[in-house]
Amino acid sequence: MGLLRAGGAAVNQIATRILTHPRETLQATWKQWWSHRRLQKIALDLLTLVVLGSGAYFVLIPLIWMITRSFMRLEDAMSTRWIPNPFTLEAYYKIFVEDRFYLYIRNTAFVTIMGVIGATLSSALVAYGFAFFRFWGRTALFMILLSTIMLPGEVTMIPIYRIFYQLGWVNTFLPLFVPSFFAPAFFVFLLRQFFMSIPQDLIDAARIDGASSFRIWWQIVLPLSRPALLTVIVFSFVGHWNDLLNPLIYISDSDKYTLSLALLAYKNLYFNYVNAMMAATLVTILPCVLLYFLAQRAFTEGIITTGLRG
Repeated sequence: MGLLRAGGAAVNQIATRILTHPRETLQATWKQWWSHRRLQKIALDLLTLVVLGSGAYFVLIPLIWMITRSFMRLEDAMSTRWIPNPFTLEAYYKIFVEDRFYLYIRNTAFVTIMGVIGATLSSALVAYGFAFFRFWGRTALFMILLSTIMLPGEVTMIPIYRIFYQLGWVNTFLPLFVPSFFAPAFFVFLLRQFFMSIPQDLIDAARIDGASSFRIWWQIVLPLSRPALLTVIVFSFVGHWNDLLNPLIYISDSDKYTLSLALLAYKNLYFNYVNAMMAATLVTILPCVLLYFLAQRAFTEGIITTGLRG
């Protein structure tokens, strides 16, 4: 009984303070509550969870809608239903068997693999020269290279097309990946910044032992630069896989369509086939999503550590 009386008295005292001095009491209570670090951490974690959860909701809802529609019949895909009933592969049969999407996947894979190889090797070679070789005009030449990043692609589109036309490369895969073998400036900058974080003493020791410049690049620099190389691979893969403008300009034969170009043509021809459109879109974006999740850790590390040295 005594404990209950003491508790009731404390409650009455707090209530009296709130009624007589509401603003000061609430401010004091808030400061006392917020002064606890554990409570601060819980509040910040809850706020972060709410913000990220809201963003994930708006991102995942269209993706879930697309996935569920791809496993529905055409008449069900036009409805507001979310769960496939019955679950069917009708859309995938249409795009792979009737519309030859396997052919477009093969074309896109070939162009992407060649583009990734060309961009990675050529950029790594040029970045190695800018990072470790000392020659007159190196800084000025590097600035000129970086200035090409600010040049819009629309400015060079017509001259480049005329060059490829004169070479007889129009309606071939060559214009889609050959430019990658000429060291894209952004990748050179990315790798050069990472290469400069490698200790110079390690390079000098290899030269003293008689290693050639190519051997140093191949056996020392590249193995130590895996995060940056994976970053270049991810960027190059996504760029070539999703490229629409270049195939639209250079490819006219339907048997040579890439996935992006085939998806555009598919949308124009079969706009009302919602389930098939969703299946084709899912097939197109799935490799990029899988690659990012597989290389996420190295990709993030490469981005973070790229700008440590100038």
